[in-house]
Amino acid sequence: MSNLENATTLGANWDGDGVNFALLAAGASRVELCLYDESGQPQTCHDLPHCDDGIFHGYIPGCRPGQHYGYRVHGPYDPAAGLFYNPSKLLIDPYARLLSGPVTWSDALYGHDLSVAIEKPMRRSLLDSAAFVPKAIVSDARWLASCPRPRIPWSETIIYELNVRGFTMRHPAITEQDRGRFSGLKNKQVLEYLKALGVTSIELMPVHAFVDESFLSDRGLRNYWGYNSINFFAPETRLYSANGVQEFREMVDGIHDAGLEVILDVVYNHTAEGGKHGPTLSFRGIDNLAYYRMLSESPGDYVNDTGCGNTLDADSPAVQNLVVDSLRYWSRDMGVDGFRFDLCPILGRSATGFDTHHALLSKIENDPLLAETKLIAEPWDVGPGGYQLGHFSPRWSEWNDQFRDSVRRFWRGDDAEAATLAKRLHGSADIFEAGGRAPRSSINFVASHDGFTLHDVVSYEHRHNLDNGEENRDGHQHNYSCNYGTEGPTEHTDLNQLRRRQRLNMLSSLLLAQGTPMLLGGDEFGNSQSGNNNAYAQDNEIGWIDWSGMDEDPEFLDAVRQLIWLRRNHELLRHNDYRHGHKSNGSGHPDINWLTPAGAALSAQQWKHDRALMLILTETGDTTHDARPAAAAILINAALGNVEFKLPAIDSKGNWRLAFASCEIDHKKTNRCRLPDRSSACFLYE
Repeated sequence: MSNLENATTLGANWDGDGVNFALLAAGASRVELCLYDESGQPQTCHDLPHCDDGIFHGYIPGCRPGQHYGYRVHGPYDPAAGLFYNPSKLLIDPYARLLSGPVTWSDALYGHDLSVAIEKPMRRSLLDSAAFVPKAIVSDARWLASCPRPRIPWSETIIYELNVRGFTMRHPAITEQDRGRFSGLKNKQVLEYLKALGVTSIELMPVHAFVDESFLSDRGLRNYWGYNSINFFAPETRLYSANGVQEFREMVDGIHDAGLEVILDVVYNHTAEGGKHGPTLSFRGIDNLAYYRMLSESPGDYVNDTGCGNTLDADSPAVQNLVVDSLRYWSRDMGVDGFRFDLCPILGRSATGFDTHHALLSKIENDPLLAETKLIAEPWDVGPGGYQLGHFSPRWSEWNDQFRDSVRRFWRGDDAEAATLAKRLHGSADIFEAGGRAPRSSINFVASHDGFTLHDVVSYEHRHNLDNGEENRDGHQHNYSCNYGTEGPTEHTDLNQLRRRQRLNMLSSLLLAQGTPMLLGGDEFGNSQSGNNNAYAQDNEIGWIDWSGMDEDPEFLDAVRQLIWLRRNHELLRHNDYRHGHKSNGSGHPDINWLTPAGAALSAQQWKHDRALMLILTETGDTTHDARPAAAAILINAALGNVEFKLPAIDSKGNWRLAFASCEIDHKKTNRCRLPDRSSACFLYE
């Protein structure tokens, strides 16, 4: 093996004549590079001959893309000190662009001897794991974007969250060979459907290589969601047929060609290696102390701020470089337009807790290659002080679970929810504005992959997760759902109509609110998971979208399209900044105003007890030039009876036009209408 000019560039880098291999393993005494053929049979092993600043590296002339390989890392084995070096374990290159397949569970995957009782000192296992670990594959040069990126402004962004497998497995337009794969998502009819729906940005649940947990395999289940990564560069093998890099890029190009963005859900908070009794697959055996946060008083034990057994150490330069390099790769080479960060406070955690200005967050925010990407935080983890909604910098937007909970509580009829709902529809200024944030900072949603689908929010009051094999103990306990008298499906026509109306009410609250809306894939036509609110292990008909729902109620889908296009066509419904009732141009109309159905200001008591209210948004023109002010009225009736609304007079020239209603309403006069119980409507002034 000989040297190369860029020898310390991590990963396997092909220069046209050979491949340079480089691995950061600062605590190791020796690193072996083991080569395999495509069937997984061993070929040769080489010691990486050079080590610079903890990076072992070496160059193999004649080696080419497609070569399979793995590492064996030698060093001290002292679990109590957090050292788990074990050359019996073949390790996945953290910078590999492709993997040969899934992990196959075996006792050989564990760095410690499983025959030793768990409470006794861990003894090094001598079982060879090579037959059970996927091999890394040398990849070709970068794939550069071939289609222009849409570059959707935040104010116009409407996110559609989906799982690649679940979205494509049962879609009638997708061929059998493309179902469950990236190729299925570039299907022309699929993209035409999303384009016609009106969404702008597709948020993909994790596609980084991940592992089916051993306890799921024991139950005959698989990890469906993908939040169990083992590599942050290689795509998950079950999502493609031949070449994951090429097929992912072709999917992205197809989505971009349709004018849609791709946002990737990424899991840089933990890995699939779990706690100290978990398997040794990659990071643990390469340089455990460089990648994971350990207890200061007990360096052999892992900090578990993720609830998944381990936590990546955001203070570590190795982790910081890994995360930024991964983001750059997926943005620059793979064409991704933005990222949603799972358990994002982990990326801002040090030994003393969360810091908005943590070095890793700052590197992500200020990296020039990521300057035009969308950054979305899931602003909570399970560690101390883990709930950080509103505490990220202005560069970020954040999933707003308070929006979800408030909308659900209000529409199911909870007391004293009107004032909170008003704050959420205003864009949650009470959470974001003080930090210099704009309405787009709030990613509003009423349902996501984690929890009930919207259909199930109005059909179930209890989770039904027995299929997960955890005796129905898993999943959210507080869903703020309501079954309206019957748990699950019913043939009762009036009840089904009420549930349908409530779904539209919540979607109207979502799509007419200030902020950035996110729609869960399938909610636009009523997809159900049969009451399972934690379908992470249901890679089957429970978790997959049932597209037959579109045929059962096509008018519901049309109503959702109407709402989306209403938002897209009227800037009043998607302001770039917060409005606080200021009057302009001498028109006498505040830019935002909450009123009673009679058109009067709400008293403190009415804010506390009323369930019917009206939001008036006004964008006043230049009255000196006889310009007509634009206005929108959002009417909300969560009461159990009919309510008459009187729309305010804006000027003497225009009229109110009904633009949307969640059911048929009595609207005979231009400024008056009667809303049935539990319904909503939107009027535009013309």
